[in-house]
Amino acid sequence: MSRAVAAFILFVSIFSTSAAQAQQSYWVQVEANATLREAEAAARRYSQAIADVNGFRLGQSGWYAVALGPYTETGATETLLELRGRGLLPGDAYVSDSTAYGQQFWPVGANALGAAPMAVEPAAPEPAEASQELAETAPEPAPEPDPLQAPEETRQEALRSEQTLDFDQRKELQVALQWEGYYRSMIDGAFGPGTRGAMSAWQEANGFEITGVLTTRQRALLLKGYYDVLDSMGLASVTDAEAGIEITLPAAMVGFSRYEAPFAHYEGDEGVRVILISQRGDRATLYGLYDILQTLEVVPVEGERRRRDSDFTIEGANDELISYTYATLADGAVKGFMLIWPQGDAVTDPETGETTREIDRRRAMVLDAMRSSFTSTGAAVLDDNAGLDTTTQSIDLISGLEIRRAEKARSGVYVSAQGAVLTTTEAVAGCGRITLDESYDATVAATDDTIGIALLRPTRQLAPMRVAELLTFEPRLQSELAVAGYSYGGRLSSPTLTYGKLADVRGLAGEDTIARLDIRAQDGDTGGPVLDQGGAVVGMLLASLTGGERLLPADVGFAAKSATLADFLAANGVTASLTETQGALTPYDLSALAADITVLVSCWE
Repeated sequence: MSRAVAAFILFVSIFSTSAAQAQQSYWVQVEANATLREAEAAARRYSQAIADVNGFRLGQSGWYAVALGPYTETGATETLLELRGRGLLPGDAYVSDSTAYGQQFWPVGANALGAAPMAVEPAAPEPAEASQELAETAPEPAPEPDPLQAPEETRQEALRSEQTLDFDQRKELQVALQWEGYYRSMIDGAFGPGTRGAMSAWQEANGFEITGVLTTRQRALLLKGYYDVLDSMGLASVTDAEAGIEITLPAAMVGFSRYEAPFAHYEGDEGVRVILISQRGDRATLYGLYDILQTLEVVPVEGERRRRDSDFTIEGANDELISYTYATLADGAVKGFMLIWPQGDAVTDPETGETTREIDRRRAMVLDAMRSSFTSTGAAVLDDNAGLDTTTQSIDLISGLEIRRAEKARSGVYVSAQGAVLTTTEAVAGCGRITLDESYDATVAATDDTIGIALLRPTRQLAPMRVAELLTFEPRLQSELAVAGYSYGGRLSSPTLTYGKLADVRGLAGEDTIARLDIRAQDGDTGGPVLDQGGAVVGMLLASLTGGERLLPADVGFAAKSATLADFLAANGVTASLTETQGALTPYDLSALAADITVLVSCWE
């Protein structure tokens, strides 16, 4: 990748002119090229012999134009005739206005579309032998000495060699200094105090004499480091016709892998992934996608979220990756992209002991290029069945992306109108984050480690459909009970009922705070309410006993009694809802009640 193209991608600017300006400025269009690389090479070639060379993107066509100007209409015509007569332009060059010209890529950072048109003074003709057919063959420049091997210069010699740099070369050095982290001001080609200070810092960091003026060799070393990084990424414009998206991608790092609607996957060997988003839909589709994407493993929980009327961005980072997601409404569809980048290696400061992560600065460059270049190419959108014949279908996957799953998933029961929840200490032990129904964060407000129960409070007030009503007396032995719980760790959208019987009103060691059940419950049921046939809560299922020398039968379970739960709640500022009513609900009604008071408690690292 050429230097000018790379700098263009990093510092691309979108320029616009009014219709009046477009009518006043005229150009000599020299040639058009299908790729940016070819157009940049052509612009450089013509610049060796002709002034006022510019390069523009041609609207949405994907082509790139090399043009001279801006001129008045008369000036453009005179320039065309004069240069064509000298053999410096191809025969099919022509005068054009700027209507079709978009982003400028040559010279880097220029804004020729905003410049005033200039008149042209006829140039004195050159000797015939000086004319060259540039349209057919470019002159081969004479070999130049390798600047990396140049002898070190004094400060005065460095200043003299620096004076030979043109405007673009001076900006190029500022870009490289900015990339290295030393320059933080505007890319303006002016070597003021900020640039001089950046040069001094670079010299100090690289073991050179600190003069504030880079020598020829130092400039070559600085630029080589910068362009070696650019070459490792291979930034290039990619048009995905199926998705209807054009975007700049790190082509040396990722390549097209597959379609799994609504995503186009681009993957590579370094852990970098790009996912293009293309789906028919409207604002409701956009908002739904915003919620769904946040359940994915590649979209970490920690990070900024922003949703507006017609677009959204999601940023996330954890110890393994950092991701950025953008989607917008365009051409009657939802289109966007995701950039997923592996986190840098952990580095520990030997003096402070603090651990940080190395920052891969390439990511910022790639993300800037993707954001500035992303565009919809029209109404084309991925078919809803794109990739369905080859995709791996799984409940843990959404279009090839893994859904984020909790480390543990247990059950709980709502015990207050503000959303307080009772569960077990086992359900929340060692959790970095606790959620209710995988949507609402909660914290541990109190625990009783002897019995094994915990009180959770949501970080923002909730309004459950109903709360548990604790039975004020013990049910009869051998009465039929049911445990409501997320037996399968939340894979089902509602709790299931597991039926059993009250085997004893005490524990095996005679504990009067718990009761023994004859039931075959799952780990996911732990923390769920134990209901009688009328829906009253007679207890809460405790975690299975582990360890020790005894292995209990699979149908033995234990529950903290309703009276025990009421005392624990009262001691922690929650007034339990109590009932003395016993009745009989239909299985349908009992299941509906259980769904209202039972909550999925998830434990995340």
